[in-house]
Amino acid sequence: MSISAETTVSQLATSIPHACRIFERHRIDYCCGGKRPLKEACERVGADVGVVIAALEEAPRDTDARVDWRTAPLGGLVRHILDVHHTFTWNELPRIDFLSEKVARVHGDRHPELRELRQIVVDLVAELTAHLQKEEQVLFPYVERLAEGTATSPPFGSVTAPVRMMDDEHEHAGEMLAAIRRVTGDLVPPSDACGSYRALYAALAELEADLHQHIHLETNILFPRAIELEASRR
Repeated sequence: MSISAETTVSQLATSIPHACRIFERHRIDYCCGGKRPLKEACERVGADVGVVIAALEEAPRDTDARVDWRTAPLGGLVRHILDVHHTFTWNELPRIDFLSEKVARVHGDRHPELRELRQIVVDLVAELTAHLQKEEQVLFPYVERLAEGTATSPPFGSVTAPVRMMDDEHEHAGEMLAAIRRVTGDLVPPSDACGSYRALYAALAELEADLHQHIHLETNILFPRAIELEASRR
């Protein structure tokens, strides 16, 4: 595809297999902020748009055999999100919750920012827990029935209603991830950090990276495809 400073980040993320890795490297938001032109997204994080475009145009050094979820069966995309991203998040949330409580209790006197971090983590865990449950119990089953051709009129009227809610929650989760970066000095542990302290920061960084890919797949691919499919069936 043609790449320019005005191409949106989401278009690049969905069309170029190695784009997400480049965006992660430059701290460019390609999930919640995917509708922004590349130039604006780069300006927000102080990245050189020319350098980013050059990296996007360069062929990746490794073979990326990922599935093109823009055209793969929609039900398969739902199962991929559940099996890969939901499973990862469900496994990590209790661990992060435990570590944040422990580290704030033990090191909070010397590092008061850990108490602020603890509250953000509590809020993030609560919000993601409710968010995943709504997707798994309401939205995703309906999308799977849409893909199978067996969907009946849902109680929420149209898929656009829960999609709008999920997008709003994605935005809020992104804000909380940004707050974690701010409070922790970009997730860099201090020199006196113990093993649990470092494990917490590493776990938060891994959760952030997975959530970026997770939200990208939903916001930029799954949700638009579900809306389009529902409209075509009506």
